[in-house]
Order: sequence, then C-alpha cells, then structure tokens
Amino acid sequence: MWEKISKYIRNWPCLHSNCILHRNQVPNGIDIHAGATSDVQWVSCHVCLEESKLCVCHHSIKNLNSVENGIDVEHHVEAKGSFAHAVINMIGMLIGLGQLSTPYALETGGWASVSLLVGLGIICTYSSHLLGKCLDKNLKSRSYTDIGQHAFGKKGRILAATFIYLEIFMALVSYTISLHDNLITVLSGTHIKVPWAKLSTSQLLTSIAVLIALPSLWLRDLSSISFLSSGGIIMSLLIFISVACTAIFGGVKSNHKIPILHIHNIPAVSGLYIFSYAGHIVFPNLYKAMKDPSRFTKVSIVSFTLVTALYTALAFMGAKLFGPEVNPQITLSMPRHLLVTKIALWATVLTPMTKYALEFAPLAIQIERTLPVKMSPRLKLIIRGILGSILLLLILALALSVPYFEYVLSLTGSLVSIAIGVIFPCAFYIKICWHQISKPVLILNLSLIAFGTLLGLLGTISSSKLLIISVSTKKSSVNPRI
Repeated sequence: MWEKISKYIRNWPCLHSNCILHRNQVPNGIDIHAGATSDVQWVSCHVCLEESKLCVCHHSIKNLNSVENGIDVEHHVEAKGSFAHAVINMIGMLIGLGQLSTPYALETGGWASVSLLVGLGIICTYSSHLLGKCLDKNLKSRSYTDIGQHAFGKKGRILAATFIYLEIFMALVSYTISLHDNLITVLSGTHIKVPWAKLSTSQLLTSIAVLIALPSLWLRDLSSISFLSSGGIIMSLLIFISVACTAIFGGVKSNHKIPILHIHNIPAVSGLYIFSYAGHIVFPNLYKAMKDPSRFTKVSIVSFTLVTALYTALAFMGAKLFGPEVNPQITLSMPRHLLVTKIALWATVLTPMTKYALEFAPLAIQIERTLPVKMSPRLKLIIRGILGSILLLLILALALSVPYFEYVLSLTGSLVSIAIGVIFPCAFYIKICWHQISKPVLILNLSLIAFGTLLGLLGTISSSKLLIISVSTKKSSVNPRI
C-alpha cells in the first residue's frame, strides 16, 4: 500500500486490507505448459484487480502451485519484504479511524482505562503472533480465511469471511459518519437547499461527497487512486501533530482533570479501544511477503508498541486539552480558527472518500467470481458497479440515519473486531496446534477467548443500548408526539 512519495516506497510490499487472491495468473519467467491448470497461491496488491491480466506490480510473490498432468508443481519466488517494510505496513494498517476516538474514550472511561488500551494492545500483539504460528503449520494458507478453513474446514472459512465483510461494511458506515461530521465543520457557513430533497445542508454535502466517490467503485484497476489510500500514516501523523500544535501554540490550556475510572462506561469504551487495533485480516498477507517470516513476531511487537504509544499519548493529550467537552472525534474539538485544525479536518474528510473503492474491492472480486465464466467482462463490470453503488448508497443512508460515530464505532469493535483480533486467532491456534500446545498455553488461550467473548458481549449490549437510545431520542425530538 505504500507506493507514494518515491520510487523506493513504491517498491515496498503492498499489504492493504483489500489484498485479493489472484488465480490463473503466471509471473514472468515461469512457464506453465498448455493445458495445465494453475493455482496462484499468493495475495497481491489492491492495484492488481484485473483477473485477466498479469500482476505487474513490484511486489514479491512467494509460491506458485500448478497442476500439470495430475502432479503438483510448486514454484518458489523469493519474498523481499524487509523487517522495516513489514513494521511500516503493519503500523499503516493499525493506525486509522480509531485514533480519533481515543481521547473521548479515555475521558469517558477515566485515565485508569488506559490499562485496557495497553492490555488490548498486548493481547492483539500475541494474537498476531498466533496467526503466524498457524501459517507455519500449513504453507498453503495465504489469508485469514485460509487459516479459518485449515482450522475448522469450510465452516471456518465462511465464518471468517462473514466477519471480515461485516467489519468492512460497518467500518465504512463509521467512515461516512466521520465524513459527514467533519465536512459540515470544514464547510461551516455553507447553505444548500434542494426543493425536492428533504435533507439538511450537512446531509446534502455528505451525499455530494459520496456521489463524487461513487464512480471509483466502477474501476477495476485502482492504481489511479491507490496513492491516496497509502497516506494512512501521514494523515494520522497530521492529526497527532495538529493536536500537539493546538496544545503548544493554540492557546488551549491542558489543565482539565481526567477522572480516575468510570466503571460503567468500560464496556462501551472497550469497543472503541479494540477497533483501534483492527488489522488482523491483513497480517497473514504481511507475513507471507516477508523475506524472513521468523521475524514476524518482532514486527508485531515493534508495531503494536509504537501504535499503542501514539494512541496513549493522543488520548491523554486530547483529554487534558478539552476535558469533558472532548468530542468523540478529536478533530471536532479543536479550535476552528487555527490552520492546523483545518489541515486535520480536511485530512479526516479526504480519507473516507479514498476508502470506498478499496474497501469494496474484496467483495467486488468475489461477486465477479460467482458470475458465469462465459459472461462478458463488460457485463461483469456493470453488475459489479451497480451492486457496489447500491451498497454505497445503503451505507450513506445508514450513516445519515444513525449519525452517532462513537456508538457505531464501539459496536463495530465489540461485535466484530474483538472476534477477528482476539477470539478467532486463539481458537484457530488451539485447533490447528492442539497436539503441540502445553497446558499453560492452552489455559492462556482459553482465557483470552473467554475474556474476548465477555468483553465483546458486554460492549455489544452497551453500545447497542446507547445507539438505540440516541436514535429514539432523535426521533422524539423530530416528532414531539412520539
């Protein structure tokens, strides 16, 4: 995902969450005889979405399995991902929308809740290590869903895929809510009225922004916009630096007292924290792209340590600056007149608009694969584009109907991210490595499954209840008779 800025960065391994499995493609230099069927067992970058074309990116490939006259032939191509590249890619996958809510989460849960933030970081570091162990046990496993299938068969793959697509969908709803909230702030004073549309100015602006991004769903080659999506770390650092500049030069005194602990808010806060570490669906791809996969655990430790440090610093900084008035999105709490605020707001606005096509890519490819082989590429593109457009409009409708960023984000973390980041990796590891696990390790993993299940259940109930109350209150305010 890191082809931005320079030729050096463009040669980094592409490990975006939208990496997809290419089949029936042959790298240059490998000859597959006529009539042989090939099964390309690697995950390639999101810019190589045209299934009928060769992957022409610079990213390395590890294995190619072909079946020739009934005999499996495995070709090895050396992976070139270095330790530094893997660390940067993992950090890029971890830092994102979740960081906006960490100051609000700390203020809501109390400063003692930072132990939960750090603890979840440690647990997710361990669970990413488990994914690497699972990949070691089956060289044919290339993705998160492959690990699920290796552990529990077809049901495991279906379960993993269901949660992955659910997380993508709910995350896009959160992105759209964030787009709505920050867009109306950065364009404050703008008034738009459409006689036949019963929408407010903020809703119209959000709809226009989404419609601008809509054509990108019809692209099969996303290289034209991939450079925008590769700016995740840059955007996150801009937000962090903006908050720091607000504290230093913005005239805002960081003298608010953070409460020690609000135990009743911890379930909802836990969802916000765990969402901040969502990224496990891509870790298998990162592992397979490494030149030395044995260092993957060290990559996880370094990456999660740096990300946790950034989250913690930002959480305390934002909570101390704005206290009880801190917004669920830290950018909305910053003084409007400052230049750094405008930079942070625009960074937050532009990020979601570049996410739609890339996040939709895995589902789009799956849609095309389910269509008849004899169907023309043009017709497949039309069907894919129409379904993508309908999905995006549904996401827009949900975001405008339920504009409660913190509750949707918390629900996503508690309902989906906790399963993908904690519960599933531990369950996969226990099933795959059952005969080699010591009793203490087994107890540890079972304890983490129980902890994740309890935390997810409580967080889902809490965030769902708050979301329902907010929606009901909004309806009551619109219609006093309710």
